[in-house]
Amino acid sequence: MKVKKGTSRRSAYNLQSLYGDEIETHTLAVIVDNEAGVLARVIGLFSGRGYNIESLTVAEIDHQGHRSRITVVTTGTPAVIEQIKAQLGRLVPVHDVKDLTVEGPSVERELALIKVAGKGDMRAEALRAAEVFRVKVVDSTLESFVFEITGAPEKIDAFTEMMRPLGLVEIARTGVAAIMRGK
Repeated sequence: MKVKKGTSRRSAYNLQSLYGDEIETHTLAVIVDNEAGVLARVIGLFSGRGYNIESLTVAEIDHQGHRSRITVVTTGTPAVIEQIKAQLGRLVPVHDVKDLTVEGPSVERELALIKVAGKGDMRAEALRAAEVFRVKVVDSTLESFVFEITGAPEKIDAFTEMMRPLGLVEIARTGVAAIMRGK
């Protein structure tokens, strides 16, 4: 029988990862005890293993139970994402880890404040673009605007790129807040 090595998916020489090697972005929701040092431990897990955090949001969600929710947007291969979830689940103050990217439809939103300086036509163009994106003007001077935009991170990125040639000065972003849809 003449079978070329490595051609069959069942071959012992086929060493390709079952998960694939493509980099994916995942949103993780982590429920933790609200106590000193917990955030440092979670972040230490990422930095100690060389994992990158794209976005991080933390807030207390249960005052009586002293619980907080950490929403982390991270990137990696599917194997790395699985490893991150497993390692987060083993931390003592962690109660639950959900991968919102995999578990079903979710809603992701982010808030950004964007300062744009300009005069004349540039100023008018920035205001027109703000109307198209349904962006609020929260501060205005004779030389600048501060816009407030809420939406998906892609919407904020698109608005930011549109503002660059119109006099973008500064950006402050909150990070992604996400929640599962439905029951």
